[in-house]
Amino acid sequence: MRHPARLGIAALALSLTAVGCSSGDGGTSDGPASAARATTVTSCGKKLSFEKPPQRAVALDQSSTEVLLALGLEKRMAGTSNLKTKIAPEYRAAYDKVDVLSPKILTGEQLRAATPDFTLGGFTDYFTKDRVGTREELAELGLPSFVSAVDCPKRNTARGKAKSPFELLFQDYTDLGRIFGVEERARQLVKRQRATLAEAARTKADVKGGPSVVWVYSVYGDTPYVAGKSAIPSEMSRLVGARNAFDDVDEDWPQVTWEEVAKRKPDFIVVGDLSERGKPGDSAADKLKAIRANPVMAKLPAVEEKRFVEIPGTEMDPSVRASNALPRLVAGMKDLGYVR
Repeated sequence: MRHPARLGIAALALSLTAVGCSSGDGGTSDGPASAARATTVTSCGKKLSFEKPPQRAVALDQSSTEVLLALGLEKRMAGTSNLKTKIAPEYRAAYDKVDVLSPKILTGEQLRAATPDFTLGGFTDYFTKDRVGTREELAELGLPSFVSAVDCPKRNTARGKAKSPFELLFQDYTDLGRIFGVEERARQLVKRQRATLAEAARTKADVKGGPSVVWVYSVYGDTPYVAGKSAIPSEMSRLVGARNAFDDVDEDWPQVTWEEVAKRKPDFIVVGDLSERGKPGDSAADKLKAIRANPVMAKLPAVEEKRFVEIPGTEMDPSVRASNALPRLVAGMKDLGYVR
């Protein structure tokens, strides 16, 4: 689980011509506003070349939106979409300055209408024929597309060893910093988040018994989607001395059954809140209701003893807010008695 029409050539060509005539950057770059700078980055196997920083970026999900906001790029955004939970307070004022093209997943027509010169998304699944178009189709129209490195782990290795999800996130910040000419902001963002990770990792020495945890992201009907081995919550669990109960499933968010969850006998359960997405089963309250209503789950000690930790769902995605989940996780584990 990851989280329709093809774009019009004339509309995009017109938008790119208009953007090419613009020399200002909204005062958001680290250097002179009108300085021309060519750069090339590789995103999920595709080379993206820029003669100058983008001026009209469209984000296909909340995760990508908040990364741009964290880099101070709201004035270079032509639109946002796909809100899953409340925008973080620190980004709210900047977010309010950006056009919301759709509260749901963007369509090709909606992207076209925004006349973008750059688009980005946290997952490759947003770039399909029935959504905004494939990356190849967009490239033919002159529209570069960026996908989070977290969704392309096999393409991102260091000396033959796969990078951790957080290292891939930091690579995103660095690459976006180069694309938009805000390298120093990207460096500072990486520095701050590395400090958050280091602080959370210090908890590991005080954790008792390596408790197992199930991360519940979505519930559709009576079907839960949980964090697998390659999802970023698995790395979060490891960092703080816990163990993802579905770490043996080599997927991001596998579809499972409540019976499978119960068999894993998790010591505690993390519940993602996706209230803003608005579908049945998205809110933390809906998920807790589904868990307690299932006769097998209801008998689990973790459920009977209310061993739950609630976390905003977008912090379980590869996003600038993923590091925020770590202190929440640590606090929850302390409340539940797993940290000395």
